[in-house]
Amino acid sequence: MGLAGLSALALATPVALAQTAGTEQGGQTTRAERRGKGGHRGGKRGGEFGGRGGHFGGLRGVELTDAQQASLKQLRQSFGERTKSLREQLHARRQELRQAESGATFNEALAAQKLTETAGLQAKLMAEEFKLRQESLALLTPEQKTQLEQRRQQREQRREQWKAQRGTQAPQQ
Repeated sequence: MGLAGLSALALATPVALAQTAGTEQGGQTTRAERRGKGGHRGGKRGGEFGGRGGHFGGLRGVELTDAQQASLKQLRQSFGERTKSLREQLHARRQELRQAESGATFNEALAAQKLTETAGLQAKLMAEEFKLRQESLALLTPEQKTQLEQRRQQREQRREQWKAQRGTQAPQQ
């Protein structure tokens, strides 16, 4: 049961790269400057990498140069190529697991085997995601890293406020 929970949690783990916004660095013109104030294209949040389906919103709000955006795009494409077979294997294991549970009788041994295989593959994918995140962070300037840390602290404060509000509300019946 715990392994199934771990697998489900791992499935929700972000995969790709962050939103691109753009900033001025070294005299370069940014996308945000060329697009105007909001930095969004056609009302779609997140531009190329962010928003729904972007998966790696960790850089959301950090102003990136065109060169950084290009490097992030290359990292994301490389990640996709590196992990394609791994993701295909995961998909196949999940289908096999669904088939194991869809029969008239539940084959617990087969399900446990497929969950174990899935967990191993998921761990490899998570390691690749960690590598992608580290490579992405290495592209940032110290100022951008500071900005990223400040945003992380703000999110944590909002999360704590939300928890406090949820804790004081009376349970509904």
